[in-house]
Amino acid sequence: MYIKIFFDDKPLYLCDVVDETIEPFIHHDDTVFIDELNTHTVKTMIHEMEQPSVHAGVFYHPDLEELKKSFYKKFTIILAAGGLVQNEKKDVLLIFRRGKWDLPKGKLDKKEKLEDCAIREVEEETGLQNVQLISPLTITYHTYHEGARFILKESHWYKMKVSGEQTLVPQTTEDIHEIKWVPPSGLEKFFKDSYPSVVDVLQLV
Repeated sequence: MYIKIFFDDKPLYLCDVVDETIEPFIHHDDTVFIDELNTHTVKTMIHEMEQPSVHAGVFYHPDLEELKKSFYKKFTIILAAGGLVQNEKKDVLLIFRRGKWDLPKGKLDKKEKLEDCAIREVEEETGLQNVQLISPLTITYHTYHEGARFILKESHWYKMKVSGEQTLVPQTTEDIHEIKWVPPSGLEKFFKDSYPSVVDVLQLV
């Protein structure tokens, strides 16, 4: 198994097995590979992932939970939830936020359940009503800086559906300026103007 964490558009794989997904990265000169777990190697990997010459990282340890726990200690963790929403035609809802095509999601409130957060954020950001949560879809991870803090956002994605005629209302206070329904066959053309973690979610359609 592995956890894929994006540093901007660069993937870092935390893994307990080097499988067929990870194997091709191992042989690239611009991939950092570490297989020893301690405080120093965790710091080294984070530092290396921020170097322009590095395009991927692989951190191997036989106990993935232990590796994840050690890695998480270096970040402020933010939990978020969102949805991949389809209408009755199976079109997928995309939002345009801060120059990127994205999926609706947001931060978890205190004492809120992830499922409730996902539905709330989808409805707030898009104006959709009576959104139905079908099932968990995947979890994505990405990092960013917020002042002096180094954030790791863990986003929980759910498959959702809506029925009937719906009025789309972009939540402009969240910098959302366009919303559209896209048939699954037309999603790929939006990938280049989206985030890698969002592309990973869209490829599950």
